[in-house]
Amino acid sequence: MCPRLSPPLRAVVFDLGGVLIDWNPRHLYRKLVADDDFIEWFLAEVCSPEWNAAQDAGRSWADAVAEATARHPEHADLIAAYAARWPEMIAGDIPESVTVLEALAARGIPLYALTNWSHETFHHARARFRWLEHFRDIVVSGDVGMRKPDPRIFRLMLERIGVEPAAIAFIDDVADNVASADALGMRAVHFTSPAALRASPDLAALLQ
Repeated sequence: MCPRLSPPLRAVVFDLGGVLIDWNPRHLYRKLVADDDFIEWFLAEVCSPEWNAAQDAGRSWADAVAEATARHPEHADLIAAYAARWPEMIAGDIPESVTVLEALAARGIPLYALTNWSHETFHHARARFRWLEHFRDIVVSGDVGMRKPDPRIFRLMLERIGVEPAAIAFIDDVADNVASADALGMRAVHFTSPAALRASPDLAALLQ
């Protein structure tokens, strides 16, 4: 029996943070605190990834700061800085990844983005990165009230694109997100580096 051939790619969906944008709260907190061990504790226990994820799912920054401050009033200033100085967590874009994006755009490949991001802070990215204009649509988790790896947000993206999952490449640096996309039939690519992304079979074929 012959193996089923994959259809030609008709769209590419990018994650943003960690793939195209260098976002990391340590970029800010290393300006505020000299003790790396304390920073790691703070980002694990006070303003943790789970705490930040609630903003990505739609919680307001005012509520987030209030909740964390109630738990750790002794660190109120550092907690407030997470929201007030949020733009300083972006070091810039990842140039080699942006080069791949722009090469795909130059070839007329339909491009989309699916990102876990607060609806209150995404405007900072829009103002800073002109290459976001390459995307035909960007689904921001905070806007829709659900976040990756929830399959519902992938289904929403698929509805907006209007192309069968097998004809869509999805690129993300988080393994759980890649697994969700794969389970829905998308051609999921686990981002580890710009060079590996460019060399991935589906994108390499598009970039020839």
